[in-house]
Amino acid sequence: MKTLQELTLLDKFLFDEVVEDSEAYEALLRIILGDEELNLLSEAQTEKEFRTAPWLRSIRVDVFAMDDKCNIYNTEMQKGKRDDLVKRTRYYQALIDSSLLTPGEVDFNSINNTTIIMIMPFDLFGLGKYVYTFESVCMEHPELKLEDGAKRIFINTHGTNVSEVSPEFIALMKFIEYNEDEENNNIMASSNLEKIKARVARVKASEKVGVRYMQKWEEEDLIRHEALEQGREEGREEGREEGIEIGKKQGENLVIVRSIKNLMNNMGITAEEAMSNLGIASANYDKYLKML
Repeated sequence: MKTLQELTLLDKFLFDEVVEDSEAYEALLRIILGDEELNLLSEAQTEKEFRTAPWLRSIRVDVFAMDDKCNIYNTEMQKGKRDDLVKRTRYYQALIDSSLLTPGEVDFNSINNTTIIMIMPFDLFGLGKYVYTFESVCMEHPELKLEDGAKRIFINTHGTNVSEVSPEFIALMKFIEYNEDEENNNIMASSNLEKIKARVARVKASEKVGVRYMQKWEEEDLIRHEALEQGREEGREEGREEGIEIGKKQGENLVIVRSIKNLMNNMGITAEEAMSNLGIASANYDKYLKML
C-alpha cells in the first residue's frame, strides 16, 4: 500500500481530492487547453453520477465542471490501459449530453459545448503525441468541421513532441506522474502549476484526508481479507490438504467477484465489461457470472 505522501496525481484518490478545489482544477484546465481566460463558475464535482433513466446504466465521471461561458468539462484520470477507452468516452459524451437538456426542451442548440479529457500514462494511439484532440469533420472535406460543440482530448504523459506543447504543459505532465517538475525558472514561475502543487501539498498535509485515505484502504483490504478467510475456512472444513487449496481458490474467486461488483456499481458497467477491465479471460466469464 502506498502512503498518502507517495501518491501521485495518477492515483485516483489524490486526483479527486486535488481537483475538488475549483482553483486547482481551473489551473489544470488552463494548462491543458492553453486558455488563460478560462474561468470556472463553481466548485468541481467529483464522482458525479449520470443516468438517463432509473432502469438504465449510470456512470460516475471523475471530475465535472462548467465555466463562465457555460462550457462543460469532464476530466478522467485513467491509470490502467484498456481497449475500450475510446468508446467509453463516446458513452460518457452521450450520457452527459442527454443530461444537459431539460424535459420539453426542443432547441438542441441549447446543449452546452462539452470537452472530455482523459489523462493517461501511456500512448493510446502510438504516435508519440502528448495530446490527441478529436472533433467531428467531414470525411470528404476534412477542412469542413461539424461544429457540434463536442470535443474529446486524450493526453499521454509520456509524449515526445516537446516542440508542439508548452514548457508549462510538459512540467505538468512530469508533476502528474512523478510529483516533480523541470528545474526551469520559467516553469517554476507558472502560477497555474504552483496552484496545483500547493493544493497537492495541502491535501497531503491534511489529517482529515489522511484518515479518509486509510479508511478507504482498510475497507478494500477488509473485503479481500474476508473473502480469503471464507475460502480458507471452507478448505479447513474439508479436513484435507487439497481441501485447503480448494478453499484458498474459492477465496480468490470471492475477491474477484467482489471486485467485479465494485466496478459494476462504481462505473455503471456490465459484468462483462467489468471482467474485461480486470483482465479476466473470456473463457472464465460464465464461471464468475454464476457467482454474482
